[in-house]
Amino acid sequence: MKRAIVAPPLLSPAALTELKAWLGIALGRDDAELGALLAAALEICEGFTGQLPLLSGCEDVLAAHVWWQSLSARPVQAITGVFALGLDGTRRALALTEYMIDLDADGGGRVRLSAPISETRIVVSYSAGVSTGWEQLPEGIRQGVIRLAAFQHREREADRPAPVPPAAVAALWRPWRRVHLT
Repeated sequence: MKRAIVAPPLLSPAALTELKAWLGIALGRDDAELGALLAAALEICEGFTGQLPLLSGCEDVLAAHVWWQSLSARPVQAITGVFALGLDGTRRALALTEYMIDLDADGGGRVRLSAPISETRIVVSYSAGVSTGWEQLPEGIRQGVIRLAAFQHREREADRPAPVPPAAVAALWRPWRRVHLT
């Protein structure tokens, strides 16, 4: 399975404003670096919690099977299309009768084909994320992202590796963490 984020979330200017306030920075000369730290903190948040913090457009490439296959990102808000993927990379939209979708109560999404198709892979387009925008993010996630970005900014010249995420950030994100038993 291969996931691609085809429509990344637009980070609100309020996120940068919050980070700069947390760090006590008034000038704009570090805005690009701070924006990159926020983006990295959002990615680390997804890795830690198992959920995309901000709504994003995603695509998964899956094998063309008639059994249920789970999508890689959570929480799935909508499955917007299923396409057969040819060997040459061309896509063919599948009819609604050619596949089934399922959105689980825990935020997972699944898809399966109704019958075998000639192509060996399918592409599933969907949107996933905890929140539609920065201002709507749950407080614990938002504060964790700000604190992690601030931590990374302060530790940028440290000689020792620092834990990521730090314990204070992990404590904020822990209620949102999805645990998988193996």
